[in-house]
Amino acid sequence: MPVETASSDLLGVVELEDSFEFTYYAQMPDLDSKAKVWIPIAQSDEFQTISIKSMKLPAKEKYLDELEFGNKMLYLELGPEHSGQEIEIIYQVKRIEKGPYDAEGKIDPKYLLPNLLMPIGGQFEEIALEATKGKENDGDLVKARALYDYIIDNMRYMKFGDYGRGDAVYACDTKTGNCTEFHSFFISLARSIGIPSRFAIGASIPSDRNEGGIDGYHCWAEFYADGKWWPVDISEGNKYTALATYYFGRHPANRIELSKGRDLKVNPSPSTGPINFIAYPLVEVKGEVIYPKVRFSFERGT
Repeated sequence: MPVETASSDLLGVVELEDSFEFTYYAQMPDLDSKAKVWIPIAQSDEFQTISIKSMKLPAKEKYLDELEFGNKMLYLELGPEHSGQEIEIIYQVKRIEKGPYDAEGKIDPKYLLPNLLMPIGGQFEEIALEATKGKENDGDLVKARALYDYIIDNMRYMKFGDYGRGDAVYACDTKTGNCTEFHSFFISLARSIGIPSRFAIGASIPSDRNEGGIDGYHCWAEFYADGKWWPVDISEGNKYTALATYYFGRHPANRIELSKGRDLKVNPSPSTGPINFIAYPLVEVKGEVIYPKVRFSFERGT
């Protein structure tokens, strides 16, 4: 049976609140030398209450604090003897639907600055100014809606090519990608015309059933206007016209956030530099990133 608070009019959306067990699972690939592993740890905030029910790790862990955005990560050092071994973290999650919410204190200027894969200015400023033409005297909320509509009207959700890196230039050039491209493109456009905006990633929990697998990670964004942070989910809003209205200013209760921000800096750090974003484990061997098997699943009513 689907969760009772799921709306039949808003496909995939659980309104008000949701509770579930979330299992984060990964299996290490074959390792021919030492490996370093970084894993995001979900945290509680005003919209989600997180507790860790159990944790299975192949080696002794170290907790890292990522200071700029307030993320936490697990850090492991593995070797060939850990080939094929498993990581499993089981969370209990209670989350409420997110709408516009008051900003605390002064807005950090980093939300107007470029990131490595989210540049600002140039073509992004040109597109943003064209998309908001005629709205120069309107507030940032109206302008952000124009950018949101521009992306929905011009991008296609397609997983091919160099997708999944949150590369705003790739999104701008191809007008395709997954959720990371949709939201990176939006953030580059918004920041280019002075609208603070930010990125987060986690997973979306199905509303039409109460247990089973989840189709990988999902990400979203927020922008600042009229004294509030406004949630947006443009790739979901792209799917159905009715959802476009819902996802401008709201995130449903049926999701879990694993980390915030881009270009994340921790110590120890990957040799490749700051972490672009993190949802799946980042595994580095001999300075190269390799990919473990990852599976997310959930169960309500536990």
